[in-house]
Amino acid sequence: MIHSLFLVNASGDIFLEKHWKSVVSRSVCDYFFEALERATEPENVPPVIPTPHHYLINVLRHRIYFVAVIQSEVPPLFVIEFLHRVVDTFQDYFGVCTEAAIKDNVVVVYELLEEMLDNGFPLATESNILKELIKPPTILRTVVNTITGSTNVGEQLPTGQLSVVPWRRTGVKYTNNEAYFDVIEEIDAIIDKSGSTITAEIQGVIDACVKLTGMPDLTLSFMNPRLLDDVSFHPCVRFKRWEAERILSFIPPDGNFRLLSYHVSSQNLVAIPVYVKHNISFREGSSQGRFELTLGPKQTMGKAVESVLVSSQLPRGVLNANLNPSQGTYTFDPVTKLLSWDVGKINPQKLPSLKGSMSLQAGASKPDENPTINIQFKIQQLAISGLKVNRLDMYGEKYKPFKGIKYMTKAGKFQPHFLI
Repeated sequence: MIHSLFLVNASGDIFLEKHWKSVVSRSVCDYFFEALERATEPENVPPVIPTPHHYLINVLRHRIYFVAVIQSEVPPLFVIEFLHRVVDTFQDYFGVCTEAAIKDNVVVVYELLEEMLDNGFPLATESNILKELIKPPTILRTVVNTITGSTNVGEQLPTGQLSVVPWRRTGVKYTNNEAYFDVIEEIDAIIDKSGSTITAEIQGVIDACVKLTGMPDLTLSFMNPRLLDDVSFHPCVRFKRWEAERILSFIPPDGNFRLLSYHVSSQNLVAIPVYVKHNISFREGSSQGRFELTLGPKQTMGKAVESVLVSSQLPRGVLNANLNPSQGTYTFDPVTKLLSWDVGKINPQKLPSLKGSMSLQAGASKPDENPTINIQFKIQQLAISGLKVNRLDMYGEKYKPFKGIKYMTKAGKFQPHFLI
């Protein structure tokens, strides 16, 4: 299926390559680099790029492009999902998935890729199995391996590989038994000048950290499961029970994993948590313009809006901006014309505002394009869709575990559109 894998950094350099069936020349990536040059944003590179003899399928994670080379037609989502699994595995092993971390652990990286793909086809992609096959790197293990010449490869076949629950190893024991679930939602929205929603949707995930002894069987139920559209499950979830009762029933993997991801596309269910008031104007025949921007919370169920960051792409004719923020700090790049305002936490009693003047270049006409704005924010202990976990039960083991649920909403592509 996958012949080769190339890792490309933000500078466009190939810093790692791995071949399975046959060695594919690096020159095949020239088609990818051409697509990268045509893309207006790094994330706008087409995920599938056809070439005369290959298909290039890529994902962008942590400012690294993972480019898979395919010689025959395969379902693209199959390859994309595998590439995401590779990134998640690197992050699980090394803590971060960066160019430096991959280079520092290049031997482990090649060992992992060799186990995850066999002759081009996915083999072992579950974290529990991989950690029994290849021990995660530690400072002590690295020193011992350097002195003795040994490797991180385990000596025994993983116990879970031949069982009916290959995602969970046998004989798991913990002193403290605990299960934590994080409900994380990203809201994507485009809002017009009047504040009306043009499009809005929510991408949500439930990430789990389960450290339970033995072979527990969990059930997770929701107050309002009908909210969830387009649900994608971890293989451990029993799909028939979800279809019949809308209850998640599963034997969990050991450690961190993504239980499910979902989509809420019905606009009447998507609440917009912040609003923007603005006045951006340029006088005809004048080299000065006015900039006023105010943010405020809206439909946050009383929860605080935190880590607010506003960025706006100002018109090309703007030379400089002299602004005064009521809170936080701002920067303006005169080359890229990007205005960034780090607001922090919104206080409903004193709404943050950014006001001041803009200078146009000499001889520049009044800008006619619309400045765009992007807002990033986080709201703790709130799932903006209204999704709530009802209860979490455990069967098959006699101890009583500690259970915790956390909610968070954050901005995805959140864009109010302005008109001058």
